[in-house]
Amino acid sequence: MLAVALAGCGSSSDKTSSSGGSEKESKKVKVVTDATFAPFEYMDKGKIVGFDVDLLDAVMKEAGMEYELKNIGWDPLFAAVQGKEADMAVSAITIDKDRKQTYDFSIPYFESTHMILVKEGSTIKNALDLKGKVVGVQNGTTGQTAVEKILGAENKNIKKFENSVVAIMDLVNGGVEAVVTDNAVANEYVKNNPDAKVKAIEDRKNFESEFYGFMFPKGSELKAKIDPALKKVIESGKYTEIYKKWFGKEPNIDNLLKQQ
Repeated sequence: MLAVALAGCGSSSDKTSSSGGSEKESKKVKVVTDATFAPFEYMDKGKIVGFDVDLLDAVMKEAGMEYELKNIGWDPLFAAVQGKEADMAVSAITIDKDRKQTYDFSIPYFESTHMILVKEGSTIKNALDLKGKVVGVQNGTTGQTAVEKILGAENKNIKKFENSVVAIMDLVNGGVEAVVTDNAVANEYVKNNPDAKVKAIEDRKNFESEFYGFMFPKGSELKAKIDPALKKVIESGKYTEIYKKWFGKEPNIDNLLKQQ
């Protein structure tokens, strides 16, 4: 999975729903992502695939809208949405109070928490053990924020990477002693790369749950159309179908709906 993601870095792909084929391309909703975050979005044979991609497709079909999905990278997607060059972004983006000052978000669609990736045999057992260690994070993410709360914002032991793929590769190669990333990403890497001898550590005491949402420009009218469609997908059973496809288990729908 990691190799696939690496091969796709910097590429882009378009995806449109099957409805409304006569619509002009300019009418399509422009959606951007960072396709380096398996299993949520990553490149496979030149196409963007993943949980977020399938969910987006289901929501847009429910809303009756055509869309175009492009892979432009993590930092650029925020700039594109803020500058209204894109209509929305989907990229396992955590809803938090700082981002809500600049962007609007849909109702939550995924509950996540951070995990710590370490090499087998590491003395790191929980988040507090990261003190004094060199820790890799994806720059500009809530994983970075979580580590900064423990080590300090200016700590030189926090090594920032363009994406989680590169951070994990640096861990495998011995450049960092740990990587903090989202639980689904951590578990996916461990499952698909047994030879890397890396393990994932859960620490719900020091890492709180977070929720992902679709991100829009501030004041976007699109949110009012996406929210009811997303809720319908979640309640209809389609969300559970997509979730089980990518994570192999049932989602906690009740807990997710409580956040709405």
